Amino acid sequence: MAEILKGNVVAARIKEEMKNKIKKIEEEGGIKPTIGIVRLGSNPSDISYEKSIIKNCDDIGIKSIVFEKDTSMSTEELVNFINWLNNNDDISGILLFRPLPKHIDEEIIRQNIAPSKDVDCMHPLNLEKIFEGNLDGFVPATPWAAMEILLHNNIELEGKNVVIVNRSMVVGKPLAMMLLEKNATVTICHSRTKKLEEITRNADIVITALGKPKFFSREYFTEKSIVIDVGVSTTEDGKLSGDVDYENVVDLVDKITPVPGGVGSVTTTILLNQVVNACK
Repeated sequence: MAEILKGNVVAARIKEEMKNKIKKIEEEGGIKPTIGIVRLGSNPSDISYEKSIIKNCDDIGIKSIVFEKDTSMSTEELVNFINWLNNNDDISGILLFRPLPKHIDEEIIRQNIAPSKDVDCMHPLNLEKIFEGNLDGFVPATPWAAMEILLHNNIELEGKNVVIVNRSMVVGKPLAMMLLEKNATVTICHSRTKKLEEITRNADIVITALGKPKFFSREYFTEKSIVIDVGVSTTEDGKLSGDVDYENVVDLVDKITPVPGGVGSVTTTILLNQVVNACK
């Protein structure tokens, strides 16, 4: 039976550290870390995520303000609103829910978020720092959550063969840079990679983020595999699932993260930690 790498343990540690930082900020500056959440429309998944963020903010001591905007607003109108948030001293960090409506130019929006308030790491300058090996600023929350789980559980990364099944700028590419900073040997795969089973079986650590429920079966792993499942989607019967067929893999591999209860439970905590850092 695999060792289950639970995210709530990691999240709890980070939250305690955050509470201490918030207390110090309030004592020294008399201000409260505040996140401005920008949501266009009323997408159910956005609203669900929003409620989770607000609950976590309340638990930790961060103020949250939701700005609900109409999906019909133009790129120019959204830029103007983002600039208002940039110049609002009461807002420590900005979170803009994506994907945006198709008529809005996301690249223009990314360019206009102030790097100092870009807690979701959208701005090219913040992404550039990661690719230069500088992890002291804002980082994408999901890949850093995966890293936190690995580091918290003292999983050796130096010299290890790590396979990431995702090539996006949101997860795969920044995660590869983070792992390279720890001297891991990184292979990036994707949905069109040939002989994927062979590649993952030869890896020490496999990190999946395909978004295909139960895609990875036993054939992709060995008894030495450490599996970090970043994917979140729903099965045909509406149940939440990761990329990995957890029930059929858990008795084979060495270590594995569950879904839910794994990487996702750390991601929001990482995001809010960056709000606190932005306030500092």
